[in-house]
Amino acid sequence: MKILVTGGVRSGKSRHAESLLTGPVSYVAPGPTNDSDPDWVSRIAAHRARRPDAWTTVETHDLAAALRLDGPVLVDCLGTWLTAALDSRELWDASSDSVLVVVDGLLDEVVAILAARDDVVLVTNEVGLGVVPVHRSGRLFRDLLGLVNQRLAATCDEVHLVVAGRVLKL
Repeated sequence: MKILVTGGVRSGKSRHAESLLTGPVSYVAPGPTNDSDPDWVSRIAAHRARRPDAWTTVETHDLAAALRLDGPVLVDCLGTWLTAALDSRELWDASSDSVLVVVDGLLDEVVAILAARDDVVLVTNEVGLGVVPVHRSGRLFRDLLGLVNQRLAATCDEVHLVVAGRVLKL
């Protein structure tokens, strides 16, 4: 089973996603790390404290490689993965078309890997339900994550929307 879990910030996505897998799980944290942000450090610590001892944390920006791991895999989250991918390639100021080509290329590999395996839960953010961001980087991120979510949802068996801690299977 492949499941995409989406929803807003602090909606309960991660907790729900964690409840979907049992046994030894590879918990993939694909986002940037920022030890100078105390709120981010606290959030990461809370996530780590919730995980069972049998789970292994894998911190990597290489989502394709992480999805090749044996056994159940939980990726939390695609929004931080996308941020890291744009950061590492310095794409924030590139044309939207050229950024889309890069992201599509990354997704092609991820989709191919997902199609050939099971026991994957992907967590993502639903960022397109609010106001239009005033800054180009915000609009670029919103648009790209929406496309990432669509491509990966099409590969998954189920999509779960989490709102206020409640889960709706789409």
